[in-house]
This record gives sequence, C-alpha cells and structure tokens, in this order.
Amino acid sequence: MLTSLLVKPEKIELREVKSPRPSKGEVLVKIKTALTCGTDLKAFLRGHPMIPMPGVFGHEFSGVVAEVGKGVQRFKKGDEIMAVHSAPCLECTYCKRKIYNLCEKIMWTKVLGAFAEYILLPPHVVRHNAFHKPKNITFEEASFLEPLSCVVHGIEPLDIKKGDSVLVIGAGPIGLLHVLLLKEKKVVVAVTDIKNERLKIAKELSADFVFKPEKIENKVIPLNPPLLKGDLGGLIVKGSGGDFIGFDYIFECTGTPDVWEDSVNYLRRGGTLILFGGCKKGTAVTYDTYRLHYDEITLRGAFHYTPADVRKAYELLCKGRL
Repeated sequence: MLTSLLVKPEKIELREVKSPRPSKGEVLVKIKTALTCGTDLKAFLRGHPMIPMPGVFGHEFSGVVAEVGKGVQRFKKGDEIMAVHSAPCLECTYCKRKIYNLCEKIMWTKVLGAFAEYILLPPHVVRHNAFHKPKNITFEEASFLEPLSCVVHGIEPLDIKKGDSVLVIGAGPIGLLHVLLLKEKKVVVAVTDIKNERLKIAKELSADFVFKPEKIENKVIPLNPPLLKGDLGGLIVKGSGGDFIGFDYIFECTGTPDVWEDSVNYLRRGGTLILFGGCKKGTAVTYDTYRLHYDEITLRGAFHYTPADVRKAYELLCKGRL
C-alpha cells in the first residue's frame, strides 16, 4: 500500500509499504477521508516528539472496513466506519479515577498513519472509540469525530448557562468547532482572529460578534476595551455602572503564549479561561497573581478526550447538529 512518511521537517515522501493484516481484535480500515490537524502541521514544520522520523502520521479519518481480526463482532468487511486514534487502558491510576483523557498509556498506544491507503485499528480503539458511520453524513463529516471530541471535552465539564457571554480567540477549525458547539448552548459568542476570511466563516456559523484584534508594536492584542463598545458592549457582561467587566468564559484556541497571558484580562471576576491551544513544551507564561487570587479567576487546561466525549461527539455528528 502507499503511505505518507514524514522523513524530516518540511519533507514528506510517498512510499510503498507492506499492507498490514489484522490480528485478534484489530480492524483494518481503507481510508476514504483524512483531515489535517494543527498537530500534523506542527509536526510537518518542526517535527514532533511522538513521531520518530521517518514516521507515519495523520489521525483524523474515516473509511471502510477492509478486514477484521479474530474475535471482532461489531464490524465486518464493507462497513463504513469512523473512529478516533486512541482509547484509555482502563487500568492505570488515572483510569481508575475515571480521568480517562489523562491515561498513562493513551499517548503511547495511539494509532497514527491516516495519510495512507489503510490504517490498522488496535483492539482497545475498536472496543471503545470506533463507530458505524451512518448514511446521513459524509466521510468528510465523519472525519471530524476526533477534533470534535477534543472540543466536547473542553466545553462539557463547564457550568455554561443560557445567556452566558463567551469569547473564542482564534477562528481556525478548532475555534469554529467551539463556536458551533457553544451556540448549541444558547450563549452569546464573540470571536476574534487576525484573518478576515476566518471571521466571515465564524459569522456564517452564527457567532454573535466577530472582530480583528489590534496590533501594537507588532504584538497582537486579542481585545482592546474601546472595541467593546457598541454592538459587542451590549452583549457582554457589564457592571452596575454599565461598564465592561468581562466575559464569563474565554476559549484560547491559538496556542500563542502572548495570547495565553493577555486573555485573562478580559474575563469578569470569577470567570474561566480555557487554555485549549497547546504551546511548545518548556513554554512559560506569566500572570498577575493579584488578579487570579482576588478576582477568583480559573485557568483550566483542556487536553484530549474521554470515551464519553467521543460518544457525545459521535451523537452530535450523527444527528446533523453541527
């Protein structure tokens, strides 16, 4: 079969390799659609610690079952299938505490290689995080299962209420998925990005307000108080005097250290900043401890997903809600 190998940063080679055969509990999938994740782009540009080079990559996909291993009951040859690329072990310390997204083995037992003709799903993924693709969605839509599962994990644990004000920083694919899911919760969503075309899409996806950040001395500032007048000022949380006091929730979807730091300034007291966009290992950011302590600001990371998140994402896609 043909597969794409990342041989070094900024170089991909298409090579002929031996097609895998499924062992007990495994499912061989013929790829119909594979998406490019932001992580794939980072790996292409600078390499990735979890992708030894030359190595296969790509992990957002859907396809058709080509062959099943012994003992597989849920799938048969010819079934249309959608899946994510990992599943928890259910045995480690974190799994026993039901913190499945932080499973000690999840990053070491994941499957990569969706940029190929076939991908082999291991038994734990087949058991927990693989599903039949319904006929009412396309293979392209089905391939959004993995990124949508990540977004579900970032949003669902929060106590978001109807009418809350939310800012999404970064209107790439992940930011736009946040917009779609947040609008399902009947909240007011503002979106900021440096690209007009992305803001246009965000508006088409029902964002209540979109705007470009300002640049001061080449530093991107995600928000500036003067921008919060007029239409946006009527949507966000205000103090008793009518002044802007901040958003209830902010989702940082850029993975940019400066934006991580600046985002906290636009939360109301008691607000929550969800740090979805990952920064490079070793990156350090600085926050005003007075602001965090006395205003009871919550900083929350959002990483990966649980089987429940994947099931929720699957149901949303199947119902055509997104």
